[in-house]
Amino acid sequence: MIIAPTGSVPDPVDREMAHYRTVIDIPMSREELFAYMAAFENGAEWDPGIVEGERLGKGELGVGSQFRIVVSNMGRQSPMIYELIEYDPPGSATFQAETSAIRSTDSITVSQRPGGSSRLTWEADLRLKGVLRLWDIPMRLIFKRIGDKARNGLVEKLDGQIVA
Repeated sequence: MIIAPTGSVPDPVDREMAHYRTVIDIPMSREELFAYMAAFENGAEWDPGIVEGERLGKGELGVGSQFRIVVSNMGRQSPMIYELIEYDPPGSATFQAETSAIRSTDSITVSQRPGGSSRLTWEADLRLKGVLRLWDIPMRLIFKRIGDKARNGLVEKLDGQIVA
């Protein structure tokens, strides 16, 4: 997630990158939902674009924890190492992976709802690098389809309801 300091204007390049945002109400407690989503390897259970996921290393989950996520893209499988770069349980977490071709950032925010359910806001940004940046605008449409499929898988897996 890119946040511009107060009074500044975001870099025009950042506005061109692929961005996805969804809000889902899920019948789980805030703590339970946060723990599930912060275990980033769980994406393989609901995101059809993730072939496999695993947490690397042991110990308590926190900033610096890493996850190996294998994504499927047009028949190709690509492993990516995501690092937990922001962690504020049970409210928010941000994960980032970077290769020579892309930088991918996923952020989750979880808030408690009345009746014991929770609201998940999930945002994802994909920045292409180098000559691939020529594909930034078309990638927005592709990224939306990818995000919608992941969102729908999460809604089905956790019996959620799409808010936005």
